Amino acid sequence: MAKKLKDILSTLDVQKCIGNDEVQVTGVQTDSRKVESGNLFVATVGTKVDGHDFIPSVIEKGAAVIVCEKLPDTLSNNVVYVKVADSNEALGRLASAWYDYPSSSLNLVGVTGTNGKTTIASLLYQIFTRFGYRCGLLSTVCNYVVDKAIPSTHTTPDPLSLNKLLAEMVSDGCQYAFMEVSSHSIDQRRIAGLDFVGGIFTNITRDHLDYHKTFANYLAVKKRFFDDLPENAFAITNLDDKNGMVMLQNTKASKHTYSTRSMADFKGKVLEDNFDGMLMEMNGYEIVVPFIGRFNASNLLAVFGAAVLLGKSEEEVLVQLSALHAVSGRFEVVKSNAGYCAIVDYAHTPDALNNVIKTINEIRCGAGRLITVVGCGGDRDKGKRPMMAKEAVCGSEQVIITSDNPRSEDPQTIIDDMLAGLDVTEKRKVLVVADRYQAVKTACALAQPDDVILVAGKGHENYQEVNGVKHHFDDKEVLHEVMDN
Repeated sequence: MAKKLKDILSTLDVQKCIGNDEVQVTGVQTDSRKVESGNLFVATVGTKVDGHDFIPSVIEKGAAVIVCEKLPDTLSNNVVYVKVADSNEALGRLASAWYDYPSSSLNLVGVTGTNGKTTIASLLYQIFTRFGYRCGLLSTVCNYVVDKAIPSTHTTPDPLSLNKLLAEMVSDGCQYAFMEVSSHSIDQRRIAGLDFVGGIFTNITRDHLDYHKTFANYLAVKKRFFDDLPENAFAITNLDDKNGMVMLQNTKASKHTYSTRSMADFKGKVLEDNFDGMLMEMNGYEIVVPFIGRFNASNLLAVFGAAVLLGKSEEEVLVQLSALHAVSGRFEVVKSNAGYCAIVDYAHTPDALNNVIKTINEIRCGAGRLITVVGCGGDRDKGKRPMMAKEAVCGSEQVIITSDNPRSEDPQTIIDDMLAGLDVTEKRKVLVVADRYQAVKTACALAQPDDVILVAGKGHENYQEVNGVKHHFDDKEVLHEVMDN
């Protein structure tokens, strides 16, 4: 495949083009190692690497076009140079153009927020598949083109991978696509050039401050997604989040709300709940759903609202909601023959952990004990580590602090950071078991009938990353192994 340069530059804000824009481009690359003859190379500026440093080497490999923010001091005669203000923005738009603007051929809905993105995107994918449409899903857990699973490495892929997946969806006849939109992808402009028909905001709490530095920056990045939505799209926000309406302040999209506490376009409340599901009221209708927890009630309202805004009637959406199944690693219940149960959840922020613990405590109503197994990831926001320990101790009778994904950090250092958030009295509730397998095993050994074990932090993940190497590890597998013996 080859395209004329001028055809794929049409949506870019080009400051200067030096050379012939009629040149044929054989591919678009941002990784210098993958550049081949005739390729267009985008010199993006990352957090650790600046693509401008690799311009000489990609020219040696035969790159025909260089897109950059800063022109080299010396220009090669056989190379076309395109100067832009933001090379990350340019990459997103070039990727979209290279794959023939696939998002414009789909009903693409983006979900952003700290918690709930995976659940909402996955359930919308399930619902519209059940309606008989061919659908795509881009999520933290796994990507899907109709029913073909494609492993996920990032919440939101890089622009080239993202548009390639969307193009595959179009080629396979997909009419709808649902995707998680991470704060990193918004900030790094991975989603530039995509046409969204709708955007959903879940909530925002402390997360990724190792990257964004301040909560205000994090909030502004999330808001940008809605600021960029077109006027023919919809924007639906969680009214129960104190920053929910902030997201709608400057959007051109039609504005809608959902809430479990206030009057909203899509209003709901939990009537009854247990470890098997909930009885809910949604816009005046009663519905039984196989989901647990008031945070999931909020997620379901977002799904309900988005599906209605996509043209479905309230009644037909509610029928589908009642038949859905839980998303992997999101409040998954594992029951033992000894009379206790365990819950596996991806909760990896203080707010998410608080929500899960609160839900468990509301359902068990004081029966038995809550034993929480929790750790924190390495090379991530250190400030939330003591907060995670605090949330665990405040809501649990017993806490086992363990390792999560230490990555390049010493697991004990992470554990020490968590313990620093506890006073002497709180530490009496805590056991430290650095080995995660042994931590889960210890929790099961301590559990008595009616107790609940919460294994938090990893959810759907089936690995532990230690010193850059991923080792197979699945919380659910460990629980089944221990419980069955």
